[in-house]
Amino acid sequence: MADLQQLEERLGHQFGRIELLTEALTHRSVLHESSPKKSVVPKPTTDNQRLEFFGDAVLQLALTEVVFDRFPKADEGELTKLRARFANRHMLCHLARALSLGDYLHLGKGEEASGGRSRTSNLADAFESVIGAIYLDAGFEAARRFVIAQLQPELVQLDVGPDADNPKGMLQELIQERQGKNPLYRITSQSGPDHAKHFEAVVELDGEELGRGLGQSKKEAETRAAQEAICKLKNGL
Repeated sequence: MADLQQLEERLGHQFGRIELLTEALTHRSVLHESSPKKSVVPKPTTDNQRLEFFGDAVLQLALTEVVFDRFPKADEGELTKLRARFANRHMLCHLARALSLGDYLHLGKGEEASGGRSRTSNLADAFESVIGAIYLDAGFEAARRFVIAQLQPELVQLDVGPDADNPKGMLQELIQERQGKNPLYRITSQSGPDHAKHFEAVVELDGEELGRGLGQSKKEAETRAAQEAICKLKNGL
């Protein structure tokens, strides 16, 4: 696995119990393989499934707080739909990719060979496991801050009104109103196999970066870049 100190910096959390982070990144396939007789590295005894279970509950509570506070007039059904926009495997995989969690996964040889580092289920599970690990290491508030920080570009959609489904259009209107210009989108990187492409896009104005986004298509990456730009503009950043 890659250096966990680098991952802690990405997560914005320094673990007091680093073994929790190691467990969060350990796929069950590791436990099903035999270790070489001369190996000096001890074989893990616990995978991340229990932390995934715990992290899912923490994620649900953190998201429940967000939608409950922002939509005081929404009924139970509406709140459930709003929460579901963020607590799904596609979104969790996207967030895991943004943190490069796949680079840090501890996989068995078979899982590694079959593309396990880029598999949606592995990445989504690892993201939830990390949430659980942060909770056990530092409590709910630390885990809640982590969830909100990772979801911030997505959460802006909750505040932008009827144009939430068209963030690129909304960003263009905002910039034209303020400066009479149009933003420019660029794809800055492309990685992954054909069946699991990963794109990064930036949106700029006069050469200045306004937002950056990741996605499994160019359109999705540009949309997320626009969402981040809207968030910054709304908050005066």
